[in-house]
Amino acid sequence: MGLMAGRTQSDGRKAVAASPAASATEGRESRRVVTVGSSRLSPMRWLLMLSALAVAAVLVLAICLRFGATPIGLAEELQIVSLALRDGQAGLEAAGADGVILLQVRLPRVLLAFMVGGCLAAVGVGLQALLRNPLADPYVLGISSGAALGAGLAILFGLTGTALAFSALPLCAMAGGLLSVLVVYRIATSYGYLPIHTLLLAGVILNAVCSALVMFVTSIMEPNRSFGMMSWLMGTLTAPDYPAMLVLAGYLLAGLLLLFRQAAALNLMTLGEESALALGVEVESVKQTVFFTSALLTGAVVSVSGMIGFVGMVIPHAMRLLTGADHRLLLPASALVGGMYLMAADTIARTLLAPTEIPVGVVTALAGGPFFIYLLASRKGRLA
Repeated sequence: MGLMAGRTQSDGRKAVAASPAASATEGRESRRVVTVGSSRLSPMRWLLMLSALAVAAVLVLAICLRFGATPIGLAEELQIVSLALRDGQAGLEAAGADGVILLQVRLPRVLLAFMVGGCLAAVGVGLQALLRNPLADPYVLGISSGAALGAGLAILFGLTGTALAFSALPLCAMAGGLLSVLVVYRIATSYGYLPIHTLLLAGVILNAVCSALVMFVTSIMEPNRSFGMMSWLMGTLTAPDYPAMLVLAGYLLAGLLLLFRQAAALNLMTLGEESALALGVEVESVKQTVFFTSALLTGAVVSVSGMIGFVGMVIPHAMRLLTGADHRLLLPASALVGGMYLMAADTIARTLLAPTEIPVGVVTALAGGPFFIYLLASRKGRLA
């Protein structure tokens, strides 16, 4: 007993002696993390960077509206918009055919491209930080394929031809994306937590299964529907009317704000789960929030645009070179640049071979494929 007591006291003294050093080490680690996450980002820099990107987005939008089968000059754009804002429907009628083309055809499509690109880029940032893997995006994890399967089943059963055409297709796509997340999440949490490698593997497997099912659904459709489905799967932007666009914008904005609220936690998650947990981050809660928000945003986006790849992979990497790795700036900046990127890609898709229109997913794949190869080559052995 005396020997045991002596050992206990000795161990206690050692622990007490070691605790200041451990506390100092933890303090230095905490300060280092805070430095990485916050000291380089001042409020002024945050405001200036996002203001500059917002102005650039407006300029890109105006330029994209100019191009099409009927070119419309920037001065004419301003005149048409001012007439519509001042006189409403009468102003639109006074603007003539150019006014109809600009405000009822091009503007909704360009705005839809901005929303879709922004959501895909922001979701890519969140998933890459969560999984600490530069290849992570909605497509790798099977979220997009699940959403496409849900939308494909809606098309197969004719829901797009009913009075619920607008509401049914997005809901089915979101249900497919959410079901994919639940399956992947259930597989990955078999041991009571969410291991990253198991999550990626489950996503790749589910992606293959859902892609096969989408091809099966397409093969049993009527020829007309099958052709439309194949075109939609390659990525296409057909904007709904303005009331439907407003509902979609509100939904996507709510999801993005929920994702942006996790920015500070994502800064710490990039250092590893154990470090983040030691610094007070509720790791599992952050994982669930980011993962499920990404699923719902991806489902909504896929329902209106089809499968558009590489935006969620390319834009986050490009923006890290410009803004750094602080997610408080990286997330909103990537959303703005992702929107600009897809607006430009869609403009190229509808004008390059006009009047023939290229699926915008083909353009983004041709632009993002070489970057993906470069990423594999330059980071070989460090992607896990």
